[in-house]
Amino acid sequence: MTRAAPKRLEMIGVQKRFGATHALRGVSFEVGPSEIHTLIGENGAGKSTLMKVLSGVHAPDEGRILLDGKAFKPSNPHHARLAGIAMIYQELNLAPDLSIVENITLGDEPGRWGWRDTKKQRSSALEALEKLDHASLPLDKPVRQLSIAEQQIVEIARALIRQPKVLIMDEPTSSLTQVDVQNLFRVIGLLRDSGVSVVYISHFLEECQQISDRFTVLRDGASVGTGDMKQVELQDIIRMMVGREMRDIYPRRQHTIGDPLLELDKLAGKRKPRSVTIQLRKGEIYGIAGLVGAGRTETLRACFGLDRVASGRIAIHGKENTHAIPRQRLDQGIGLLSENRKEEGLLLNRDLADNLTLTRFSAFARMGFIPRSIQLKTAQKWIDKLKVKTRSPSQSISELSGGNQQKIAIGRLLHHDAEIFLLDEPTRGIDIGSKAQIYSLISELAIQGKAILFVSSYLPELLGICDTIGVMYRGEIKASRPASEWTEHNLISVAVGQSEDQTAPATHGQC
Repeated sequence: MTRAAPKRLEMIGVQKRFGATHALRGVSFEVGPSEIHTLIGENGAGKSTLMKVLSGVHAPDEGRILLDGKAFKPSNPHHARLAGIAMIYQELNLAPDLSIVENITLGDEPGRWGWRDTKKQRSSALEALEKLDHASLPLDKPVRQLSIAEQQIVEIARALIRQPKVLIMDEPTSSLTQVDVQNLFRVIGLLRDSGVSVVYISHFLEECQQISDRFTVLRDGASVGTGDMKQVELQDIIRMMVGREMRDIYPRRQHTIGDPLLELDKLAGKRKPRSVTIQLRKGEIYGIAGLVGAGRTETLRACFGLDRVASGRIAIHGKENTHAIPRQRLDQGIGLLSENRKEEGLLLNRDLADNLTLTRFSAFARMGFIPRSIQLKTAQKWIDKLKVKTRSPSQSISELSGGNQQKIAIGRLLHHDAEIFLLDEPTRGIDIGSKAQIYSLISELAIQGKAILFVSSYLPELLGICDTIGVMYRGEIKASRPASEWTEHNLISVAVGQSEDQTAPATHGQC
């Protein structure tokens, strides 16, 4: 009998506590050679903590790690990288003003006697890009001038410089369009074929099913299931994740669509949008699809007064009010949820109570003073409603998971009692359970007569919850019609510039 080859990676009975919080409860996890293994779980399930243990950020309290069958105890991230563990975080860690070649080799610049070997540096960077089938990227171009998809390639190329055995990818598609996602999947396939084992973390279960060989599900810090991805149904994975059935992810509840609340007529900004005409009605969920750079975010920013309007008009409740600052928009009942929650959506150095109530202290202020006890009580009401996992309203929001941070950002709009919601990628980086909760909340807002303008790169959710969908291409709304007349195929076709007559409407609704 021949002895079976060792697993590329094994984590056995890993435990980790942070004070009273038991983040990992005896997790076992293994990845084979040249395997794409998806790690799935809700926000707070322990995925990030487990990967931080593997990459040397945290030391486990108990448990063992084996790399190629040998005991492995990473003392710090540098040690883990030298051993062959590379991690690409959801938030790309690139130096925007440095060139592609400088970013790829950052920290690993070849040299001798204190002098950098620029020829070898360029050769190493080009070799890494060739492995990813992107040798055409201009090595001297500053990273800030690249698209998000190209920046993702640079990040992966940097990880390949040390020829990793295990590459961890945390939500790699959260900022990519559907077209870029398919290109990334092709690159991941190339990595697997070259012998790299990939740990793929994502909340997009359809993507996991498409790209993965095997999967492991974490729930409440414990591993609750593992297996072959081709032999499992998505509903089975969801049941493992949340401990219950979730067949109605996209709620379709009856709501009445009324008169226009927000009208954009040939709206144009300094660069984008170029010409956007939208009529958003009371009780309507209007989705905006399009590629990254199409002008979707800029349209919402112009509506809210963050970006200057160059031409066109904005009408609210039938009255023109084109030029305004955010404070005025808030007073008019308009709320914006930014796609960049960490830099624009939240005050990370403040607690949950401040973040929830900061745009509307008048709800509980007394003679110019803010009673802390009433502020905390108000915040707790929204925390309970949104099922935010936190110790108390006084906890720093920086300590929460991404999904719970997003709930707080949405909660602020609810506390403000906005009438028009401008939501930019509201479910990005959120687990399936939290997504379903947010979809239900959006449906509830529509029932209440609120109007929702909803930007998303994830087409199934647009088709699943929207009444109307418009597709942006190069700063303009190229097509707008009821969601039931769209399919993923013709949404993508219009988004990449095909004419409407090339994308026949669907014969059956998908909502």
